[in-house]
Amino acid sequence: MLGTVYIVDDDASFRTAIERRLKLAGYAVATYPSAQQLLDRLPDESKAGCILLDVRIPGLSGPELQDRLTQLGSTLPIVFLSGYPDVPTTVKTIKAGAEDFLTKPVTSEQLLRAVEQAMAHYEAARGKKLQQDGLRELLATLTPRERQVFDRIVQGRINKQIGHELGATERTIKAHRHRVMEKMKVQTLAELVAMAERLGLLGGSENGPTPR
Repeated sequence: MLGTVYIVDDDASFRTAIERRLKLAGYAVATYPSAQQLLDRLPDESKAGCILLDVRIPGLSGPELQDRLTQLGSTLPIVFLSGYPDVPTTVKTIKAGAEDFLTKPVTSEQLLRAVEQAMAHYEAARGKKLQQDGLRELLATLTPRERQVFDRIVQGRINKQIGHELGATERTIKAHRHRVMEKMKVQTLAELVAMAERLGLLGGSENGPTPR
């Protein structure tokens, strides 16, 4: 199975037609006549998926559901559908992170291309998140003092400077530095800096980030 497409649209015949097209293409499909029903049964985000969301649905609108899902931390890409597209709504939803905005009636080619791109985006974002989660787990193994040393290493400090800032001998800092490299599973300073960059830890003040 290529992944699951979650269709949110109050038009039953449209849901059925889109579901048929997507299943023929190899996707699993779940349908919801309202935004609230999707919120009541939130999709499993550990598996590949995307949301096809109508803009104008009774109750909670498409853009409102997009906002609610963002607040809940959802990472599923959203492809909007509308029979009455307008520029402000399109711009607003895309700025808020929507994957695409399709105008009804939508062709099979348009639909499948948008869903395929959304699934690819999900996989890329999921891979990045898993990588970052792994890095955060490594970071959490550092003691408070090792974290202070880590922060200063990636800011470009040498052992002597770090020792002066932390009131420790250069030899002690060297030992901490060795343990930091060991725990973070890197061999070089460049790898450690790249790791800090991926975690968004660079760009702190002159004295380095505040230890957490």
